[in-house]
Amino acid sequence: MTVIIAFCANILVAIAKSVVSLTTGSASMTAEAAHSWADAGNEIFLLIADRKSARPKDDRHPLGHGREAYVWSMFAAVGIFTAGAVFSVMHGIQELANPAPVESPGLSFMVLGIAFVLEGTSFTQAVVQARRQARAAGTSVLKLVLRTSNTTLRAVVAEDFAALIGLIVAAAGIYLHLVTGNGLWDALGSVVIGLLLGVVALVLIDRNRHFLVGASSTPEIRSKVGRALQDHEEVNRVTYLHLEYIGPGRLFLVAEVDLVGNDPEEEVARQMRRIEHELEGHDAIETAVLSLSVSDEASLRF
Repeated sequence: MTVIIAFCANILVAIAKSVVSLTTGSASMTAEAAHSWADAGNEIFLLIADRKSARPKDDRHPLGHGREAYVWSMFAAVGIFTAGAVFSVMHGIQELANPAPVESPGLSFMVLGIAFVLEGTSFTQAVVQARRQARAAGTSVLKLVLRTSNTTLRAVVAEDFAALIGLIVAAAGIYLHLVTGNGLWDALGSVVIGLLLGVVALVLIDRNRHFLVGASSTPEIRSKVGRALQDHEEVNRVTYLHLEYIGPGRLFLVAEVDLVGNDPEEEVARQMRRIEHELEGHDAIETAVLSLSVSDEASLRF
């Protein structure tokens, strides 16, 4: 729902900005139009990411398709950089060399105001979702957005935040152009918007790269899972624990445990499978693999 709201807002804003850009000739407004079209295109990638990553695991993908989310989100982040950042910076530099007057500035301010309301609505929806998850995880909204495995939520929050800042920059550039009569300010607005988009794109690219190469869980989640496994009535010790994200909110768990008692091999195997199935019944665990600890291995502390 968060992505759909963002997509609808970006389409409406992109159309309005494009019309005003052609009407007024503002460099900042042209950059903002490119920004909104890039964001709208990126939302399509994010919708594809959500759909493909939700497919169940099969013989060819025993750990599921969760990492598809990071692949398609990477495409979206690169799209912000190429379609939004590069175009805005290049257009601003061209305008610096040959600044043009801004016509019908009132129309520009009206559209920027409407865009701010629409983008603000989308941003608020995303932040509410992030705040809810941050409260459950016992962390701040900023830390959750930067560290969450939910790449779609991070992308929407980052894009909407950049959009709101970009709108303020565009309005300031047009206003300073009108006050001073110098088209330099409008052109600089386009460059600043492009640089802003570039920074956001690089952050999103880095975050997706982090999860694509195999990111471990946060220390908080590791401790929570470790304690739950150690407190299991059939587990005496946990000597090894590996938790790796294989999709948004989905973990691959590998652990070495010492079971209570000294049952025959067949019964131990059944116990292990039973515990694995219990773990996989948790929403966050996609696949669990347990093996036996050796007697001289120390128990982990969580």
